[in-house]
Amino acid sequence: MKIKVEQLARSLKAEMQPLYWITGDEPLLIQESADQVRKHCRLHDFSERELYTVDRSFNWEQFRQSTGNLSLFAERKLIELRLQSAKLDDAGKLALADFLEEEQTDNVVLVTSPKLESSALSTKWFKSIEARSLVVQVWPVKRDELPGWLERRLVQAGIHPKPDALQLLIDRIEGNLLAAMQEIEKLKLLAGCDETISLDAQTVMQVVADSSRYNVYQLVDSALLGDLARTQKVLNGLQTEGLFPLLVLGAITRELRTLLPMIEKRESGQPVNAILQSHRVWFNRKQAVSAAITRLRKPLLWELLEQARIIDQACKGLSSANPWDELSLLLIRLCGADVSTAKQNLLDNA
Repeated sequence: MKIKVEQLARSLKAEMQPLYWITGDEPLLIQESADQVRKHCRLHDFSERELYTVDRSFNWEQFRQSTGNLSLFAERKLIELRLQSAKLDDAGKLALADFLEEEQTDNVVLVTSPKLESSALSTKWFKSIEARSLVVQVWPVKRDELPGWLERRLVQAGIHPKPDALQLLIDRIEGNLLAAMQEIEKLKLLAGCDETISLDAQTVMQVVADSSRYNVYQLVDSALLGDLARTQKVLNGLQTEGLFPLLVLGAITRELRTLLPMIEKRESGQPVNAILQSHRVWFNRKQAVSAAITRLRKPLLWELLEQARIIDQACKGLSSANPWDELSLLLIRLCGADVSTAKQNLLDNA
């Protein structure tokens, strides 16, 4: 059965499962979910724990031997498999399937892995695993959910943030929840007392490091939504992190090509929701894609694709243009802003 992180505590109380699979790309939430499973197993007398890091060289016979070593006096055991890749080889698939077939009660397996793609979740093998286990899908905390999530964590730590302090803290830790928890612990230590403390923006500026982390998907969605300020902030963050600009350009170009047929359908009179459904746009991207195909026009997309071709040459050293500056100009146009006005505003706010 697939569940969300928020449902894990209730599911653990309902029934012990032979296998728990926690999958996603948010390290903090994966770690906290795994801790819940470990605690639950300890409460049910699973006193022994074995840990295996699964990479390409992993020998699945080790896992088979670990789950097969049962005796009358054996202790109940939690076996953890930390997958370095979301894709299992045939030996791993067979080993997990065989473990579930044996219907053991003295062993529980905890699997943690990067995010499983929809193609993997829909395979016959995984559906068989899912039917006899608990799959926890860990999703990143969305930007519009981050203020509530962060404020709850602060209040739990005895810290009441002022609105400007909360916003500043969000800007500094966005995309890096581990850093957020580290900063909360730091603030608690600096307070040096057990009483509730009030957090202002000045304290955040003095104490909290800028640990925000972005990815190209956030960049693309911000541009599709027409949020120029955030788009430029994410682009600057990616540049600071040392990301190769060709990777950024590739994500933007793919999105432009995907949007073209959708915009053609919208211009021919088809409803936006029907277009999103026919192109199987993921739920968490519907708002961004809907905004883009409603606002953008086909001639502009062809111009942006031509601009992308020129940026590609700059990335490969075939022109003297600065790829990051050119990407900034392309994204300004994708956001629907006037280039000259946007450039002046960026200079004024620099």
